[in-house]
Amino acid sequence: MNSPAFVLIYDADADRAESLRDALRVSHDFPCRIVDSIDSARESLRERAPNVVVARLDGRNGQPPADKFAALADALEEDAPDASLVVIGLDSPAKRRGLSIVPLASESDRDQIVAKIARAAQQAVARREDRLLRLSLENRPYEVFEGIVGESPAIRRIIDRIKKVADKGKLSVLILGETGTGKDVIARAIHNRSARAKKPFVPVNCAAFSESLLESQLFGHVKGAFTGAFSDQKGLFAAADAGTIFLDEIGDMPHHLQAKLLRVLEYREFTPLGSTELRRVDVRIIAATNADLRRKVEQKEFREDLYYRLHHVEIRVPPLRDRRQDIPLLAQHFLSGANESLPASVPGFSSEALQAMLRYLWPGNIRELKNMIEAVAAEVDDRQIELIDLPERIRGTRELATIGPAPLVGVTIAQMERLMIEKALEHTQGNRDQAAKMLGIGTRTLYRKLKEFGL
Repeated sequence: MNSPAFVLIYDADADRAESLRDALRVSHDFPCRIVDSIDSARESLRERAPNVVVARLDGRNGQPPADKFAALADALEEDAPDASLVVIGLDSPAKRRGLSIVPLASESDRDQIVAKIARAAQQAVARREDRLLRLSLENRPYEVFEGIVGESPAIRRIIDRIKKVADKGKLSVLILGETGTGKDVIARAIHNRSARAKKPFVPVNCAAFSESLLESQLFGHVKGAFTGAFSDQKGLFAAADAGTIFLDEIGDMPHHLQAKLLRVLEYREFTPLGSTELRRVDVRIIAATNADLRRKVEQKEFREDLYYRLHHVEIRVPPLRDRRQDIPLLAQHFLSGANESLPASVPGFSSEALQAMLRYLWPGNIRELKNMIEAVAAEVDDRQIELIDLPERIRGTRELATIGPAPLVGVTIAQMERLMIEKALEHTQGNRDQAAKMLGIGTRTLYRKLKEFGL
């Protein structure tokens, strides 16, 4: 398995559920979440699809066990079709087509139930990978929504959110996610689906300019405002009038510019650099960041009032490792684009190549996947992409959790370092500072290793 299986425990008895959770953590290092009702189980399923659901179905809360089973099975079919359902408390639960059910009349021996859950997890992961491979190898048509590709529940929810908020042009939107997850594509999709679609869409990377240059770029300047200002410049907010401005990496915006941005949000007006004249503007602001803005607010690095003004609508974009079922579709999409732009005639991927891509953690997310496929397609040109064609960092991915003393023979120190870094990045959801602390190394050392290993 790529990572320890995620187990959802549904039990109204908190002590009993915590005991099972502890046993699963000790024996298999499975991350677990405990819920005590059908409603909380549904909410958890929507947030993260588990590999296994362990459900103790009794008559508590006045609901018959059979009704609880039916409601839980319905939720699994919708949000976690690959999961295994281990049912405790029903001798013979009703069968559901396409749903793997392991009935246990009673808890019996703790070691036995833990072993059954482990087997169910292994089978669930295998089902998911087989389904994804069949899906991709069928080369079936797929829909692209304003440049967004994917059929995972998380991506479907993002597309639904875009449709709902696109025409609410007075509301600002804050897009959160790691670098390379496609935040810019989502921002453009919101603009394209809005009433402002025929007006300008102006992207600006707040981290790409010095403090003084960023202010001039955003708000413009008048002649003589600073050395080298030989003429007036209207700035990007003025250029985006009646349209949308996309402020990427908003977390890196200098503090004094945050105050000017807040004024634009509140009053739709700003003052160009070196001028005393107020300029009015009708512009929708979409901001994005890979930083933890709440933490920056707590540390007084980001204005709290600006945070809440930007936070009318929040869209969280999951990292690629958390939406692996979309990898085959994305790979097919990027390969089609590469075939057109190169030009090339690469027909597809071998199953071994796809398995390697599904195992890999993709610290660079969608951007890394796209760049890799374009580079590989240029090399193979007119045949399918095989495992050997992939970069070593991808085809050589192995899981630390599956490496015991015997398999370590023949594994180099460099390979172990890379595996440890991949696991740390996965655990910290791509936060490199936290990963460095976890590994016991300096941030600069981690960055050097990332460059060395091509991560």
